[in-house]
Amino acid sequence: MTAFLLIWSPKKWPWPELPDVAKRVSTGVAVADVWGCGFARSILPGDRVFLHRVAQEPKGIFGSGYVTRAPYEVPDAATKRGYRLCIDFVYDWLVDAHEGVVIPRETLRTHPFSVQTWDAQSSGTVIKPIAEGALEKRWAELTGKRKPPKVDTPAGPTHSSKVTAHAAAKKRTATKGPRTN
Repeated sequence: MTAFLLIWSPKKWPWPELPDVAKRVSTGVAVADVWGCGFARSILPGDRVFLHRVAQEPKGIFGSGYVTRAPYEVPDAATKRGYRLCIDFVYDWLVDAHEGVVIPRETLRTHPFSVQTWDAQSSGTVIKPIAEGALEKRWAELTGKRKPPKVDTPAGPTHSSKVTAHAAAKKRTATKGPRTN
């Protein structure tokens, strides 16, 4: 299994629903989500993802999950290539990064984490094996060991509201063209 970094910048992508999503994940609900993965096409179902908050304090790793769908193209008129790559995944741990992170950026600057470039400009960066092993070990120490969540068991809505927002943006782009604010 390979691990990848998913980047979240609150300056670029406000996420007001994050506290509610984190609460649902903490109660054991298998919340599925969609995330852009830059140019990464090698991500496979079952791969591990870690969410890293950048650009604004608190910076650091605040969530994790398992990929459920390999990268696929989503039309996006705002990009030069006309699409962006996205993956589907399900969270196994998530905290409200507006309040704090699980592994702060300062910790990621120390060995063995420091072999990895954490300040990536886009999601989809492979986490190097030496950093991945240390990250998984520290993550388990801080969050506990869990089996990958089962996606098909929870009742009620299982998607983050970001999924709805992406669908609405896609529909809006198709009908009116890209938003220009």
